[in-house]
Amino acid sequence: MRTGDRESGQASVELVALLPLLAAVVLGGWQVVVAVQAWGMAGAAARAASRAVAVGADPERAARAALPGQWGRRVHVPPVAAGQVTVRLEVPLVVTGARLADVRATAGPASGAGAR
Repeated sequence: MRTGDRESGQASVELVALLPLLAAVVLGGWQVVVAVQAWGMAGAAARAASRAVAVGADPERAARAALPGQWGRRVHVPPVAAGQVTVRLEVPLVVTGARLADVRATAGPASGAGAR
């Protein structure tokens, strides 16, 4: 028997063993991308809600309008305190769509002499 015959198929076995690890790394990376996207969108929604408060409009409605698609259903705007608007946005799990965590962003009127 030749030495090469005993090792035939070894690469296939190693690939099959590594596929779950590769899938976990890809899904974990994608989850990080979704979380960073949610963080950025929470900031945009907080700024929109803050502008709405400044003109006397509904901050939650403005925050929902600032978010694309399904994200608008994942936003929560608690009552405004001292002109500061805090927006809480749920971060969905990539695999199931369930809630993973929340990201928060706060916006309000600029303060200081140099503010515009």
